[in-house]
Amino acid sequence: MVHLYYGNGKGKTTAACGLAVRAVGSGMRVLWVQFFKDGSSSENSVLTFLPQVDVLIPKVFYGWLRDMTEEQKEETRKCYSSVLQDVEKRIDGYDLLVLDEVIFAHNHGLIDHEMLMDILLKNKMEKEIILTGRDTAPEICKAADYMTEMKKIKHPFDLGVTARKGIEY
Repeated sequence: MVHLYYGNGKGKTTAACGLAVRAVGSGMRVLWVQFFKDGSSSENSVLTFLPQVDVLIPKVFYGWLRDMTEEQKEETRKCYSSVLQDVEKRIDGYDLLVLDEVIFAHNHGLIDHEMLMDILLKNKMEKEIILTGRDTAPEICKAADYMTEMKKIKHPFDLGVTARKGIEY
């Protein structure tokens, strides 16, 4: 089944991480993949110690999309397509797949739409697949079995407080 944690509020990755930990607690194997992150998010330091979890972080990271050159976007696109191909090859070995921030990558054309939809539609009956990100595309919504919107009402960032390790990352 496909789970979407989306919206402009805090907690999308946190919810995905919680479900991954719950799955591990029941004996499931998890493939945790993050897009638009450099691997330093605190959840990775815990997940990498769990033998039932494999963490896959793309090797290319240039920071915010708005700061990328066209060449960096193209390199990111190639890298993320390679990561999705790797996911396609490896998915049979897992019960739960987390594609953290894949919605953002999808919305900005940095992953192959057909490949993502193929992964979702071919595997949704045998696997749990979690996607996170801000604004999700209608095709992804249609493929979803669970949709949870995280809506920001209030956030310290609005007052100039930057992201805090262990809380926001």
